[in-house]
Amino acid sequence: MSGGVDSSTTLAIAKKQGHTITALSFDYGQRHKYELNAARQIAQSLNITDHVIVNIDLRQFGSSALTAPINVPKKRDEKEIGMGIPITYVPARNTIFLSLALALAEIRQARRIFIGANAIDYSGYPDCRPEYIKAFEKMANLGTKAGVEGDGITIEAPLINSTKADIIKRGTALGLDFSLTFSCYDPVDGGLACGECDSCLLRKKGFIQAGISDPTKYALKVKV
Repeated sequence: MSGGVDSSTTLAIAKKQGHTITALSFDYGQRHKYELNAARQIAQSLNITDHVIVNIDLRQFGSSALTAPINVPKKRDEKEIGMGIPITYVPARNTIFLSLALALAEIRQARRIFIGANAIDYSGYPDCRPEYIKAFEKMANLGTKAGVEGDGITIEAPLINSTKADIIKRGTALGLDFSLTFSCYDPVDGGLACGECDSCLLRKKGFIQAGISDPTKYALKVKV
């Protein structure tokens, strides 16, 4: 749970389905560390008491604009956002996160791992595609005690084929308070969303297309 629109909506979906939930977030040296405060607030708002935050310093590897002193792309249009894998891609991030989630799932004797991956309105990350999720699930059941001797583990990505607008509508219907969520890659002025990075632009577009007022506090007014 990053504290953004997709993972927060996924958490609300899992809760609606009646599961006993452990929320899992990562402090991995990201420049947008404000998202962790959002994750805490979302968990509290949904009465999730079991919230684990794991510390991993991916700044040791660098290479990404989210974990190294590299400029975050700004003011890109939809065509540019959808072209290639951007510099905000953190190498193997979802593989690292899901692997740790898998270990925690075995310890908690959980059989489902929910992830807010989305392959429609996103920034072109290869580890957000349906084929990746299916491949990880297969690997998870080959390489764990739960998969070999138990009932197995399922990776759930309920928003994988949803647009950002549909995700926002779904979250709203579930009573999710989007004012608590945070999506910006390059926050400014004490935690305000920059309004210009890919994530801010996709978020803004989603609220507009959903016909729902965007509660985000932007440092800049953005035209989408």
